Amino acid sequence: MKIHFIDLQAQYRRYQQEIGRAIQSVLDSSQYIQGNDVFELERELVAFTGASHCISCSSGTDALLLALMALGIKPGDEVITSPFTFIATAEMIALLGAKPVYVDIDEQTYNIDASLIALMITPRTKAIIPISIYGQPADMDEINALAARYGLTVIEDAAQSFGAEYKGEKSCNLSTIACTSFFPSKPLGCYGDGGAVFAGDPAMAARIRSQMNHGQAERYKHQYVGINGRLDTIQAAVLRVKLKYFGQEIRERSIVAERYNRLLADTGLVTPTIRDNRTSVFAQYSVRSAEREKLIAHLASRGVPTAIHYPIPLYRQEALRDSSCSPQSYPVTEAVTREIMSLPMSAFLTEEQQDYIVEVIREF
Repeated sequence: MKIHFIDLQAQYRRYQQEIGRAIQSVLDSSQYIQGNDVFELERELVAFTGASHCISCSSGTDALLLALMALGIKPGDEVITSPFTFIATAEMIALLGAKPVYVDIDEQTYNIDASLIALMITPRTKAIIPISIYGQPADMDEINALAARYGLTVIEDAAQSFGAEYKGEKSCNLSTIACTSFFPSKPLGCYGDGGAVFAGDPAMAARIRSQMNHGQAERYKHQYVGINGRLDTIQAAVLRVKLKYFGQEIRERSIVAERYNRLLADTGLVTPTIRDNRTSVFAQYSVRSAEREKLIAHLASRGVPTAIHYPIPLYRQEALRDSSCSPQSYPVTEAVTREIMSLPMSAFLTEEQQDYIVEVIREF
């Protein structure tokens, strides 16, 4: 049975004609940079999330960089985040000369453990970046309250959770600033790199928009040092089509995840825990197994693709290695990175394919 880890081909086939027309419209206009679709997309993203301002940009990584630049993060500053994620979050902190400070994760949600954050705050701390891992928002009320107490800014890294909800509010509208990614494999993805920054404060949003475009508010007048971080118009056109159907895809992803939970309930695998006051868009459907490597090999032998997100904590990455970080200080992260693995997940995974995946797991 042919199974894709993420079935982007089936998704494209569903919207092929509409996407084709949208791309052709951009080609006909020749407005490849900052064309009308870019600004229409931003308005639609504001409407979808409820956030006050949206600035589209060239990637989720650049979204994080822009948010940190807008806050004036500089060498000597500290930014608290999770060690269990893709490198981009801590990488952008380090790129500006600041120090990523890691807090261990919650054993059930794999998000940053909000109860441990205060222990890591110092006079040099400037911001907290909770990562909404695997599609589920972190404990944002607790984190926002803590940040307010210490005069810090919260940046939600919503690269994996666009479309999820927390206490009735959409991800990307849960903190001072939020960043998301439209990388093709994300729940809402374009056909290249893309991202967005969301902000509540108009002055902050204006600064981010300026720094996204070489620090200029008007042509050839540069108020800030910025980057070339614009979203291509073709990518915006693709996202506008897919955004129209995104709510339905979220529901379909939830059905797949709930069915996985039910079918795997007695297998011994640790299945995802979603808190009662929030939802997940299941950017990944990740389970834990004490025999992960053997299980992955067995699944591969039967044609079932898997992935590991993420096998090495950030404090043990060569580029970011921090000698002050002892693995003993991050017991949950160390345990999860040894056991976590992701199964095929998309809105287009059929029941027949899912039954086969579960059959192979039960066989193991």
